[in-house]
Parts: sequence; C-alpha cells; structure tokens
Amino acid sequence: MALLIVGANVVSNGERLRKTFPKNDSSIFERANLLDMQADKAKFASRFECITNPELMDKQVISCLIIGSGPAGYTAAIYASRAGLKPVLYTGPEPGGQLMITNDVENFPGYPDGIMGPQMMEDLRKQSERFGADIRSGMVTSVDFSSFPLKVTVDEEKTFEAATIIISTGASAKWLGIESESRLNGKGVSACAVCDGFFFRGQDVIIVGAGDTACEEATYLSKLCRKVTMLVRRGEMRASTIMQNRVLSTPNIEVLWNTETLEILGEEGVEGARVRNIQTGEEQTITATGFFVAIGHQPNTRIFNGVIDMDENGYIHTDKVSTRTNVAGVFACGDAQDHIYRQAITAAGTGCMAALDAERYLSSIEH
Repeated sequence: MALLIVGANVVSNGERLRKTFPKNDSSIFERANLLDMQADKAKFASRFECITNPELMDKQVISCLIIGSGPAGYTAAIYASRAGLKPVLYTGPEPGGQLMITNDVENFPGYPDGIMGPQMMEDLRKQSERFGADIRSGMVTSVDFSSFPLKVTVDEEKTFEAATIIISTGASAKWLGIESESRLNGKGVSACAVCDGFFFRGQDVIIVGAGDTACEEATYLSKLCRKVTMLVRRGEMRASTIMQNRVLSTPNIEVLWNTETLEILGEEGVEGARVRNIQTGEEQTITATGFFVAIGHQPNTRIFNGVIDMDENGYIHTDKVSTRTNVAGVFACGDAQDHIYRQAITAAGTGCMAALDAERYLSSIEH
C-alpha cells in the first residue's frame, strides 16, 4: 500500500477513498477503514512488538486506558471490559463529571421515575467494575503520544504506557462566579436548559447569555415556561442573526440589554435575581424560580494541546465515521469532542463507540 508521510500524519489510500467515493457506499467505507488500520500498523510496526511479542509482555502495557469518568468514560469501561481489554480508568478531579451536580435526571432511558445524577454515576461505575474495569482515582496531568506505546503521567509522578487511549475528559460549564450561583447550584440554578427545563413548566425563569446556545436554550425554555427573561451584558448579541430573530420574535421572551447579574436570590431555592443596568447603574429585582447560565462550556482538553487536533474552542476533532483522532490508537468521546448535543445519553453512546473502535484497532494490529 502506498503511503505519503508528512510529519506525524499518514495519508493512506483509505483517506483517498473517502474523498473519492460517495458517503453512502458502505463497502468503500469498510475498505477505507481497513486500509487506514493497515497504515497505522505499518507506521508503528516495530513499536507494536511490545504487545504482540510474548517475551516483551513484562512491560505491562495497558491495553486500554480511559482518561476521565462520567457517562462516556464509564460506558467505554463497560464495553472495553466486556471485550476483554482489561481497561484502566482514571476518574480525574471530578469523578462522574457534570452529573455529580445534577439533582434529577429524567431524560436518560431506563429510569422511568428519574434518578439523582450522583446515583446514576455510581451505578455506571459499579457496572463497569462488575465486568472487571480497574477504576482508579487520579488525574492525568500530561501525555506523550509521540511514540508507541502511548504514555500518560498521572498526578505528575506516575507514568503508564498504553496500547490505546480513550479520552473522555468532558467539558465544564462556564459560570458567572458569584457566591449565590454556587450556593444554589442544583437548587434552581442550572447550566443545561434541555436537562432541567422540564422542572420549570409554567414558571418564570431567567437565562444569562448572548450566543447561539443561549438563544437556543431561551427558545426551548419559552415552550415550557410562562416567561423567560434573557440577560445580555452588552447592547447586542453574539448569536447568529437567525437565532436572534427567533428570540426577539418569541412573545414570552423578554431581553434585558446591558444587564448583569449581581445576586441570585433565595435560600433553599431560586426566588429571583438582583440585576443592574451597566449603562445607567439602575438595579431591579426579577422574580423567577429558575436561573439558567448559558455563557458557554470549556472542554477539559488542555493537556492535549499541540498533541491532538482540536477546534478553536478546544473540542477534539474525531473522524466522521468513528471516534478516532489524528493520533493512531487514541480515541475521543463525550463532551470533550461534542459541542452540539452535550447530553448524558449521547456521551454514553460515543463511549460505547470509542470502546468498540479501540477493540477493532487492537484486533487489526494483532492479526
């Protein structure tokens, strides 16, 4: 097979096939994937000896190392364990991810009465351990993907080698940074309208933000809530024109321009917010039972800067038909690579995909 090697990238016949043939030709895609796996094998032929040569197995190379927990990481661990990969998962600084601060999860299939976010994460963890996943506390602080086996350093002191890596580090919501916001988080304060809007049907809510996501979530809330007050810090939005028009034409959405939040009111739950007009200095109190923050998310991918291809916001690029990244043997799933859906169920789905991709990748090497 002809290969054109440019720096660390391998351009294979598989990639050429994808560009040449229609996307709906499944046979061509299967052949493309096979050719790319062969290209990866050719690229790392001598380095793969440590997992294919029994005499070198004492190096204890981990077959599948998962970085990060949450729905994506734990699901990847379940599938990788059942495939016999004996995965090792490092939970990261926030085991369970964003669902650990979510009180009620009612949109995940299989829980007709809903479930507490922390309990759901504990269930997923126990399920992965049942099949043999090695769940460890610790944070991966640096990586070296320049050679095989792939290397990661945990807590800046322990270095491990792995044949495959699954990145499931998730993303963190950006917050306003005021005391009342953290105190009432999960008690009416939320960073996900799709997740929690259902609980505020027929009520008045506030949403902060000015981008496409904020407009989309404000529109979503308007279908459930009696009134949505949208707080925009400037005299204009960053959102696309079509999204702005959608918000401004919705009768039960009121936009307060040049407005910032001073305090979210309430003790046991949200009762409203005290806000200020930045231009006039005038303060007012808005009555509401829900407060949504939609000022963006930050993917937890900083340690992969310069190593893994990402977009301008830090979300990892993956192959359109798989979870493969630009580095052979490295796969990404969950919110670390998904800036569109950001749901527990979609994260779990890509976690399954990443484990299956890792298994097939290892099989292609061994055979």
